[in-house]
Amino acid sequence: MRVWLRSERIGACALAVTLLAACSTTPGQAPGTSATSTSPSNPGSPAPAAGALAPAPVLVPAELARQPFDEPREALIPDGWTIAVWARVPRARLAAWAPDGALLISQPSAGTVLRLQPGDPVPRQTTLLDGLDQPHGLTFVGATLYVAESDQIDAYDYAGPAATNRRTLADGLPDQKSPDLRGAYAHALKSVVVGPDGAVYFSIGSTGNISAEDRDATPPRATIMRIAPGGGPAEPFATGVRNGTGLAFAPDGTLWTAVNNRDNVADPQTGEVRTDYVNDHPPESVARVSPGRELGWPYCNPELSSDGPANLPLVRDVQTNADGSEMDCAALPPIEQSLGAHAAPLGMSFTDGVLPEPYTTGALVGVHGSWNRRPPLAPEVAFFPWHNGELADAQTLVGGFQADDGSRWGRPVAAVVGPDGAVYITDDYADAVYRLAPPGR
Repeated sequence: MRVWLRSERIGACALAVTLLAACSTTPGQAPGTSATSTSPSNPGSPAPAAGALAPAPVLVPAELARQPFDEPREALIPDGWTIAVWARVPRARLAAWAPDGALLISQPSAGTVLRLQPGDPVPRQTTLLDGLDQPHGLTFVGATLYVAESDQIDAYDYAGPAATNRRTLADGLPDQKSPDLRGAYAHALKSVVVGPDGAVYFSIGSTGNISAEDRDATPPRATIMRIAPGGGPAEPFATGVRNGTGLAFAPDGTLWTAVNNRDNVADPQTGEVRTDYVNDHPPESVARVSPGRELGWPYCNPELSSDGPANLPLVRDVQTNADGSEMDCAALPPIEQSLGAHAAPLGMSFTDGVLPEPYTTGALVGVHGSWNRRPPLAPEVAFFPWHNGELADAQTLVGGFQADDGSRWGRPVAAVVGPDGAVYITDDYADAVYRLAPPGR
């Protein structure tokens, strides 16, 4: 069962090297590998092993050296890579590269979308859009920018430093302002992507932890919604998705979501909510989203398996589906991949053919780190290798944000590969954007 402790190992004292300030007792143990997967570039060969992680200083330009970078910080990154603070952005969330080479970053707390134009030594920041309702998800198709606000999905014409000609594709989406919710909505932020066929997909999170009434709401919450190519009403595409903030298309054109599953789940053997059980249950889902897919929330939860984090069965939730009458969990397809319980995956993106091995093709997921766990699961950037149409077991790409006592200096949200071949990582806790660069980039 060691796979479920992958992130904990990042916080467990295994390095003989002394780390600075960020995590003086954080180890650089290499993550595990999947012995059964194959290399995408040579399907008959073994998958490349995970790269060894090593402590490295977080490089900080003098003008960006504010808290938490007013003291030295170190991260765990692939050996030979570098990491630097590229920009300071308060409460930076999701990110997308524009056609002109600028990086757009959403700030739900400020109602803005920022445009960062790469420069030397730091990028120039301007406000692209403001006055929005908690903008979160961003994606491009050509020169069309799609933005997911908490209450609607919009499209804009993007040209250089401006986004114009706003069109609303879906409105009336639930958020704190919805009259029936009376200001109570735990997962108002939404993500958006566009499929190869031009259909628009977006997430609607659940109202709360186990708010079953979401399934019958209009529009239904805890879903992935779809707008057909050319427009029309949004329709449920997948259901029982508690909070599918991570949303991305894989190299083969399939849609995937990384899901924040429920908290404070009861032990099915005793019906009790105990810390030792809650700590590892239920794991977070990373699932392929197909038409009509049901992920089970709040009646079914993915269950740990002695075979590892892939292909997890769904079992009944004894608090919401005690006798199995609400949903037949055993009839649902297994969850393709997972992260540790309460890992809180947020932004998700795929990269293909840009980064060096063993990170050439796969999914990058910002892991925000847990609150509903003692000790807390550490924040990180996770990488899922992509092999023959499947995601292999996760590897840590960037760690070291958390000390042994659970204190943190950063919490990654999203990671996207830039046109320069580096990985750009948003962090809404450190108010930063990092540039993680392979050797020579």
